[in-house]
This record gives sequence, structure tokens and C-alpha cells, in this order.
Amino acid sequence: MTPALTELEPPALRLYDGAVHRLGIVDLGSGTARLVVYVYEPGKHFRLVDEIRETVRLGEGLATQGRLSKSGMQRALSALKLYADFAQATDLDDLRVIATSASRDAENGTEFMREVRKLGLQVQVLSGEDEARYGVLAVANSFTFEDAWVMDLGGGSAQLSRMKCRQYQEGRAYPLGAVRLTELFLKSNPPKKGEIEDLERFVRKEMKAVLAQLREHPLPLVAMGGTVRNLAKLAQRRRDYPLDLVHGYYLSREALEEVVGLLAQRTTEQRRQLEGLQADRADVIVAGGLVYRTVLREGGLEGLWISGQGVREGAFYREFLSAPHLLSDVRGFYVRNLFARYPQDFGHTARVRHFCRLLFRLLGPLHGYGQAEEQLLDEAALLHDIGMSVGYYDHHKHGEYLVMSAAIPGLTHREQVLLGLLVRYHRKGEPRPGAYRSVLQEGDNKRLLRLATLLRISEYLERSRVGRVEGLEVEIGPKQVRLTLLAQEEPWVEMSETRKQAKLFQQAFGYELLVEWKQKD
Repeated sequence: MTPALTELEPPALRLYDGAVHRLGIVDLGSGTARLVVYVYEPGKHFRLVDEIRETVRLGEGLATQGRLSKSGMQRALSALKLYADFAQATDLDDLRVIATSASRDAENGTEFMREVRKLGLQVQVLSGEDEARYGVLAVANSFTFEDAWVMDLGGGSAQLSRMKCRQYQEGRAYPLGAVRLTELFLKSNPPKKGEIEDLERFVRKEMKAVLAQLREHPLPLVAMGGTVRNLAKLAQRRRDYPLDLVHGYYLSREALEEVVGLLAQRTTEQRRQLEGLQADRADVIVAGGLVYRTVLREGGLEGLWISGQGVREGAFYREFLSAPHLLSDVRGFYVRNLFARYPQDFGHTARVRHFCRLLFRLLGPLHGYGQAEEQLLDEAALLHDIGMSVGYYDHHKHGEYLVMSAAIPGLTHREQVLLGLLVRYHRKGEPRPGAYRSVLQEGDNKRLLRLATLLRISEYLERSRVGRVEGLEVEIGPKQVRLTLLAQEEPWVEMSETRKQAKLFQQAFGYELLVEWKQKD
């Protein structure tokens, strides 16, 4: 359902005036430690405003010795000291530290935690199930799947969980982290065929039961973590993917096989030269890739979905949302969340949305589109002027950049491309897919043209931005469409500017557009 005008909240300008929460979350993993900082108003809006990532390799040597090494602990403590200092310097309201498999599994994990607490930090060491629950929560709040498998592969372990009705149902952790498996099996550089076979045999043995469940319950598999994101980026580079977006990307088994085969043939140094691969993952990326390859092969899956969110985001949602910590509408929330970042004329935006809704429904016999297109048009109307926060000139281009600059959870990449292009062409230019054409589907060029035409006409019906046009009447004839503007006084500016769109309307719908005025009773 398209929301009524009253359901749209005005931009949350308070997001930037200091009257909100500032929360830092540290994810202390086996390979990396990352601090993320969120500014948010509980349950309403949030924004990621900072991030610091450090390679710590806390789990180095754990697979063979069972203990955290002194050097690994020192690197981790150094990173945590950095984060604690940052939190104090930037006056964060709170700093949360969550630790995963290395801290959990090591014989001297308790000793390490004592050293961490000397820094004045309170750390939550997640159990394998807690870690899995946080991952499921991140997926539930960033995808529209009701049911799915969720996999998170880090340096020390991998979690594979079942999500049912957007809730964690079951799952467990496996000793299949990229750092751990590299130390146990991949001794050569590049790895030998026998080493690869031994690693894959170990994965099949450890995951035998759950791989059978994957075959029995063929649900979408959503994967998170730096390993799979890097694999996806490599696949995108090799296939000239036009978007710089990873969240929501579908990595096919064929593409994964290609990338893993490429990586396994190269030395660590050669891998570091590959575009799309973080240099500090070059020595362990093969092991992680082999785990995913085995899961897809043995689970009978054609591919997996990439999540740009993970345990950190799961921890954040527990603070941002009240129990059960779930967004009621993932897509709608993130579109409104984007809108809330950029101050603009709320009244004008609401009226443009209203005209889009009217035109879409009144011209239904001409376009034949349904709820999906109506929702996309409404979202474009909501976001069409966000580029004004950069500047008036070329604000349509600025708006497209802002829409396409980061993934919008809940939208597929195709839908996000269409949304960005609608914003781009809301005021002028011939709507074209340009560099994005490979992401679109058959019929999308016409869909873009027609929806952009409706959005542009709606924009010019509100050209003076004061709400002079109070209603519309549409009469569809054999060869022409008569659009009557209802207003107290003749809205000359709106009529003149809307008439200029007659050529675009003819191109989109094959009908002549006549624009008239009638005094509203």
C-alpha cells in the first residue's frame, strides 16, 4: 500500500544537532577488529558516521597451539586502546565491545579478557549461538526474506543458522574460520592440490549434517563477513559489474568457482595485486573461498546473497529497536532513512508524491503497471530532491549519486538502479539506463521512461512549490490524454512547464498530452 501523506514524517534534522545517541561498537574478531560509530534516534533514523579497521590476527596460532599468542594479544590490545581513546576524544555516549571465536575458544581467553578490562572496556564474549543470533538479526533487518540460511565466516569459525519468519531458529558454530583452516591445511604457497582436497574433506565432515539440511530445505543462503565480500568484489571486477555495491549482490556458484580457482593458483603476493581484494586477506582468502565453494556444491545451491551487514549491525539493532528488534518494513525504513539525512522542502515533496500517486492510478489503462511500479515511483518522488542538499544546479545528478552511493537494504540492485535513474531524470533529459543497462531486465527501458515521465509531470505540477494545483482530472481519449489542473486561480507556471513535457509523454505512452485549467469549486 502507498502511504498516505500524513504517514510521512518530516526530515529528522535533529540527527545532526547533537540531541541523539552516539554509539560505538567494536567487533573483535579472530582476524580483524573494527570500530563502527552510529548516530541515531531510537527506532526512527540512524547513520553510520565513522569506522576504524585494524588487522589484529588475534587467532593466529590458535588452531595449532590452542592459545592466543602474545603477539596476537598485543595487536588486539593496541587496537582496543586506539578505540578507547577515540571514544573518549569524540565523546561517544557508549562503547560496546563484542568478541567472537578467538576470545571464546582460547585456553588463555580469560587471561586476555583481564588485560582488555584494564583498558576500562567492558567486553561481551559471544557464544557461538549468540554470534549466530546477531547475524540472523542483521539479515532480518537488511533483506526481505522471511526464511533463509545465514552464514558468517570469520577468521576463527563459521556460523550457519536457519532463519524462520525473520527469527533465529537454530544454528551452530564450526571450526572453519579462514585463518584457522589456512594454518591447518594450506602450508604451501600457492596451496597444493592435496592440501585443498584435505581442507574440503574436513569441511564436508564437519558440516555433514547441516549440508544435508541445505539440500532438504532449499532456501536462500545469505553470507556475511569480509571473506565473502572480498570474493564478491573480485567476481564483480571480473564481470565488469557496473555498480560499486556489495550488499544484496547475488554471487552465483559459477562466479564463485571461477574466483576461487583463480585465487588458488596464485601466491599470496600475487593475490595482493588483485583489484577488489584487501591486501591483509590475501593469505587466508583461499581457505574461506574453499569453504563457500564446498557449501554451495554439497548443499546443491546455485549461489548465495551477499550481506554487507553482520554481527556488528546485529548488535546495533538490539540498541536501536525495541524487542523483538525487527524493522516492520525493511525497504520502507531504509528509503525513509536516506530521505531523513538531507534537509529539503517537506511540503513540496509530499505534494509531488501525491501527484505521482494520482497520475499513476488515473493513467493505469495506459501503462498497466502494478504495485511494484507504484511503490518505486513513490520512493522516487520521496527522494527526488535530496540532491538539493548539495546544490540547486545539477541537483538531479547529485540526487542520483546519493541514491547510488551505498546499498539500500530491501531493494534489489535492479530496483536501486531504477530508483537512482528516476531521481536523475525527474526534471530534464531523456531517461536512459546508460552504464547500468546490464543490471536491468527486459521491459525496464520502457518502465523507466514511463515512470520518469509521471515523476517529471508531477514535479512541474508543483513548479511554484506553493501547492497551487489542488487536484487533477484525467480524460483518456482515442489519441490524446486531457489533463485538467484544478486550482482556485489559473496556475500559469504549472501549466506552461507541464505542457513542455508533452513530447516526453508522447514518447512514453503514444498519446498527445493536452493540459488545461479548471477553477476548483
